[in-house]
Formats: sequence, C-alpha cells, structure tokens
Amino acid sequence: MFNVVYLVGLVAALVAGLLLGFLLRNRKRVNLGKVTFGIIVALIFSLGFSIGSNNELLSSFPKIGVNAVVILLLSVFFSVVFVKAARKLVKME
Repeated sequence: MFNVVYLVGLVAALVAGLLLGFLLRNRKRVNLGKVTFGIIVALIFSLGFSIGSNNELLSSFPKIGVNAVVILLLSVFFSVVFVKAARKLVKME
C-alpha cells in the first residue's frame, strides 16, 4: 500500500516546501491558513468517501464498535486502579 515511490514523493514535497520557504523568507508573508483548512476539509471528505464506499469496512463497524467499547472500558478501569495504587504507594491520601 505504501511504497518507496510515495515516500520519495512526500519527502520531495517537504524538501521543495522547505527550499521555497527558505528562498522567500524575507518577502511579505502569505497567510496560508484558509488554504490549509480547505485542504484538510478535502482530505476529511476524501476519507469519509473512502470509508462510505467500502462495503466490507461498513459491515465490520459493529464488531469494531464493540471492540472499541471493551478497550475503552478496560483502559478506564485499569487507569483508575493504577492511579489509586500509585496514590497509596506514595501516600498521597
């Protein structure tokens, strides 16, 4: 899924941005906040479209949801247990 060509493309884009920013650093600054927000919205839309069009993924949502709830409950439970044990260990109570 993720191969060397994609990685090289990402690194090349990063290096190109760094070089362009370095060369234009003394000029008037351009506010790219709105452009960045628009790109993020497009990426989120693309992610939602990809998930919504994948029948296999949609059919596994209930199982993923149950697993997520179990992991959440166990995480909260053991966090509380370990915090109480640590507080007793350092005598904070």
